[in-house]
Amino acid sequence: MSFATAGVAAIATALLLSLAGCSNDPPNPNPRASQPLATVPVDLPRYMGRWYIIALIPYFAERDMVGSHAEWNLRADGKIDDSYYGHKKSFDAPEKHYQFLDTPVPGKDGGEWSVQLFWPIHVTQLTLYVDPDYRYTILGYPGKNLGWIFSREPDMSDEVYKSMLGRLDAMGYDTSRFRRVPQRPDQLGKPGFATPGEKD
Repeated sequence: MSFATAGVAAIATALLLSLAGCSNDPPNPNPRASQPLATVPVDLPRYMGRWYIIALIPYFAERDMVGSHAEWNLRADGKIDDSYYGHKKSFDAPEKHYQFLDTPVPGKDGGEWSVQLFWPIHVTQLTLYVDPDYRYTILGYPGKNLGWIFSREPDMSDEVYKSMLGRLDAMGYDTSRFRRVPQRPDQLGKPGFATPGEKD
Protein backbone atom coordinates (compact mmCIF):
# COMPACT_ATOMS: atom_id res chain seq x y z
CA MET A 1 0.00 0.00 0.00
CA SER A 2 1.44 3.36 -1.04
CA PHE A 3 1.66 6.34 1.31
CA ALA A 4 -1.08 8.13 -0.64
CA THR A 5 -3.33 5.07 -0.52
CA ALA A 6 -2.70 4.69 3.19
CA GLY A 7 -3.65 8.34 3.68
CA VAL A 8 -6.95 7.88 1.88
CA ALA A 9 -7.60 4.74 3.92
CA ALA A 10 -6.98 6.70 7.13
CA ILE A 11 -9.46 9.38 6.06
CA ALA A 12 -12.00 6.71 5.16
CA THR A 13 -11.63 5.01 8.53
CA ALA A 14 -11.92 8.26 10.46
CA LEU A 15 -14.94 9.36 8.47
CA LEU A 16 -16.69 6.04 8.92
CA LEU A 17 -16.13 6.20 12.67
CA SER A 18 -17.63 9.68 12.71
CA LEU A 19 -20.60 8.59 10.62
CA ALA A 20 -21.17 5.63 12.90
CA GLY A 21 -21.21 7.91 15.95
CA CYS A 22 -18.09 6.27 17.38
CA SER A 23 -16.17 9.51 17.88
CA ASN A 24 -17.70 10.51 21.24
CA ASP A 25 -19.89 13.15 19.63
CA PRO A 26 -21.66 15.34 22.20
CA PRO A 27 -25.48 15.23 22.29
CA ASN A 28 -27.08 17.55 19.76
CA PRO A 29 -29.04 20.19 21.73
CA ASN A 30 -30.85 21.56 18.68
CA PRO A 31 -34.63 21.05 19.13
CA ARG A 32 -34.76 20.13 15.43
CA ALA A 33 -32.02 17.50 15.74
CA SER A 34 -34.34 14.65 14.72
CA GLN A 35 -35.61 16.49 11.65
CA PRO A 36 -34.45 14.59 8.51
CA LEU A 37 -32.09 16.44 6.19
CA ALA A 38 -33.42 17.34 2.74
CA THR A 39 -31.25 17.73 -0.34
CA VAL A 40 -31.63 20.49 -2.91
CA PRO A 41 -31.49 20.14 -6.72
CA VAL A 42 -28.04 20.77 -8.17
CA ASP A 43 -27.01 21.81 -11.68
CA LEU A 44 -23.99 19.51 -11.77
CA PRO A 45 -22.01 21.20 -14.59
CA ARG A 46 -22.44 24.56 -12.83
CA TYR A 47 -21.51 22.99 -9.48
CA MET A 48 -18.13 21.75 -10.68
CA GLY A 49 -14.80 23.48 -10.08
CA ARG A 50 -13.00 24.71 -6.99
CA TRP A 51 -14.70 25.12 -3.61
CA TYR A 52 -12.88 26.44 -0.53
CA ILE A 53 -13.73 24.81 2.81
CA ILE A 54 -14.80 27.76 4.92
CA ALA A 55 -16.03 25.87 7.99
CA LEU A 56 -16.72 22.35 9.19
CA ILE A 57 -17.42 20.20 12.20
CA PRO A 58 -13.84 19.10 12.93
CA TYR A 59 -13.06 15.40 12.79
CA PHE A 60 -9.84 13.39 12.77
CA ALA A 61 -8.93 13.56 9.09
CA GLU A 62 -9.48 17.31 8.57
CA ARG A 63 -8.96 18.71 12.06
CA ASP A 64 -5.42 20.00 11.50
CA MET A 65 -5.81 21.07 7.87
CA VAL A 66 -5.49 24.70 6.76
CA GLY A 67 -5.95 26.30 3.35
CA SER A 68 -8.10 23.35 2.29
CA HIS A 69 -10.26 23.17 -0.79
CA ALA A 70 -11.98 20.67 -3.08
CA GLU A 71 -11.91 20.38 -6.86
CA TRP A 72 -14.85 18.64 -8.55
CA ASN A 73 -14.72 17.53 -12.19
CA LEU A 74 -17.70 15.98 -13.98
CA ARG A 75 -16.65 13.02 -16.10
CA ALA A 76 -18.15 11.81 -19.37
CA ASP A 77 -19.63 8.79 -17.56
CA GLY A 78 -21.55 11.06 -15.16
CA LYS A 79 -19.31 10.39 -12.16
CA ILE A 80 -17.30 13.10 -10.42
CA ASP A 81 -13.57 13.21 -9.78
CA ASP A 82 -13.32 14.64 -6.26
CA SER A 83 -9.92 16.03 -5.25
CA TYR A 84 -9.13 17.31 -1.75
CA TYR A 85 -6.16 19.61 -1.07
CA GLY A 86 -4.86 21.09 2.17
CA HIS A 87 -1.83 21.78 4.36
CA LYS A 88 -1.25 19.93 7.62
CA LYS A 89 -1.06 22.42 10.55
CA SER A 90 0.93 25.07 8.66
CA PHE A 91 0.66 26.93 5.36
CA ASP A 92 4.39 26.21 4.99
CA ALA A 93 3.76 22.45 5.05
CA PRO A 94 3.62 20.58 1.73
CA GLU A 95 0.18 20.45 0.20
CA LYS A 96 -1.54 17.10 0.69
CA HIS A 97 -3.85 15.68 -1.98
CA TYR A 98 -6.48 12.95 -1.65
CA GLN A 99 -8.53 11.63 -4.57
CA PHE A 100 -12.10 10.29 -4.34
CA LEU A 101 -14.77 9.21 -6.80
CA ASP A 102 -18.36 10.43 -6.43
CA THR A 103 -21.51 9.11 -8.10
CA PRO A 104 -24.71 11.19 -8.16
CA VAL A 105 -27.60 9.07 -6.85
CA PRO A 106 -30.33 8.59 -9.49
CA GLY A 107 -33.59 10.38 -8.76
CA LYS A 108 -32.01 12.94 -6.38
CA ASP A 109 -31.55 15.83 -8.89
CA GLY A 110 -27.80 15.87 -8.26
CA GLY A 111 -28.23 16.63 -4.56
CA GLU A 112 -27.07 13.29 -3.16
CA TRP A 113 -23.74 11.66 -3.99
CA SER A 114 -22.28 8.29 -3.17
CA VAL A 115 -18.63 9.01 -2.37
CA GLN A 116 -16.08 6.24 -2.83
CA LEU A 117 -13.45 7.06 -0.23
CA PHE A 118 -11.46 3.88 -0.55
CA TRP A 119 -12.61 0.78 -2.45
CA PRO A 120 -15.07 -0.69 -1.51
CA ILE A 121 -16.01 1.96 1.08
CA HIS A 122 -18.76 4.41 0.09
CA VAL A 123 -20.51 7.10 2.13
CA THR A 124 -23.46 9.37 1.37
CA GLN A 125 -22.92 13.10 0.87
CA LEU A 126 -25.90 15.48 0.88
CA THR A 127 -26.05 18.91 -0.73
CA LEU A 128 -28.23 20.86 1.68
CA TYR A 129 -28.02 24.34 0.18
CA VAL A 130 -26.65 26.15 -2.89
CA ASP A 131 -27.16 29.87 -3.36
CA PRO A 132 -28.69 30.99 -6.69
CA ASP A 133 -25.33 32.20 -8.03
CA TYR A 134 -23.48 29.02 -6.99
CA ARG A 135 -21.11 31.00 -4.75
CA TYR A 136 -21.83 29.10 -1.51
CA THR A 137 -22.91 25.58 -0.66
CA ILE A 138 -23.57 23.48 2.44
CA LEU A 139 -22.83 19.75 2.58
CA GLY A 140 -23.81 17.28 5.26
CA TYR A 141 -24.55 13.72 6.29
CA PRO A 142 -27.78 12.20 7.64
CA GLY A 143 -26.52 11.93 11.25
CA LYS A 144 -25.66 15.67 11.39
CA ASN A 145 -22.34 14.86 13.11
CA LEU A 146 -20.47 16.11 10.03
CA GLY A 147 -21.05 19.23 7.95
CA TRP A 148 -19.22 21.68 5.71
CA ILE A 149 -19.66 25.24 4.45
CA PHE A 150 -17.99 25.88 1.07
CA SER A 151 -17.35 29.02 -0.94
CA ARG A 152 -15.99 29.78 -4.40
CA GLU A 153 -13.65 32.30 -2.78
CA PRO A 154 -11.30 31.67 0.17
CA ASP A 155 -12.87 34.52 2.14
CA MET A 156 -16.44 34.74 3.43
CA SER A 157 -17.89 37.77 5.17
CA ASP A 158 -19.10 37.40 8.75
CA GLU A 159 -22.60 38.32 7.56
CA VAL A 160 -22.72 35.51 5.00
CA TYR A 161 -21.11 33.07 7.42
CA LYS A 162 -23.76 33.81 10.05
CA SER A 163 -26.47 33.26 7.43
CA MET A 164 -24.96 29.85 6.60
CA LEU A 165 -24.98 28.92 10.29
CA GLY A 166 -28.59 30.09 10.47
CA ARG A 167 -29.50 27.68 7.70
CA LEU A 168 -27.68 24.83 9.45
CA ASP A 169 -29.46 25.65 12.70
CA ALA A 170 -32.83 25.47 10.91
CA MET A 171 -31.80 22.04 9.57
CA GLY A 172 -31.19 20.77 13.10
CA TYR A 173 -27.40 21.03 13.32
CA ASP A 174 -25.53 21.93 16.49
CA THR A 175 -23.87 25.00 15.00
CA SER A 176 -21.65 25.53 18.06
CA ARG A 177 -19.50 22.65 16.78
CA PHE A 178 -18.57 24.40 13.52
CA ARG A 179 -15.11 25.92 13.24
CA ARG A 180 -13.85 28.14 10.45
CA VAL A 181 -10.91 26.79 8.46
CA PRO A 182 -7.97 29.22 8.21
CA GLN A 183 -7.51 30.08 4.54
CA ARG A 184 -4.77 32.65 5.21
CA PRO A 185 -1.90 32.63 7.73
CA ASP A 186 -3.26 35.74 9.50
CA GLN A 187 -6.44 33.80 10.42
CA LEU A 188 -4.54 31.26 12.53
CA GLY A 189 -5.43 31.60 16.20
CA LYS A 190 -8.34 33.98 15.64
CA PRO A 191 -11.55 33.36 17.64
CA GLY A 192 -13.91 30.98 15.88
CA PHE A 193 -11.23 29.51 13.63
CA ALA A 194 -9.97 25.95 14.00
CA THR A 195 -6.56 25.77 15.65
CA PRO A 196 -4.20 23.03 14.43
CA GLY A 197 -3.70 20.51 17.23
CA GLU A 198 -6.94 21.56 18.95
CA LYS A 199 -9.23 18.75 20.11
CA ASP A 200 -12.93 19.22 19.37
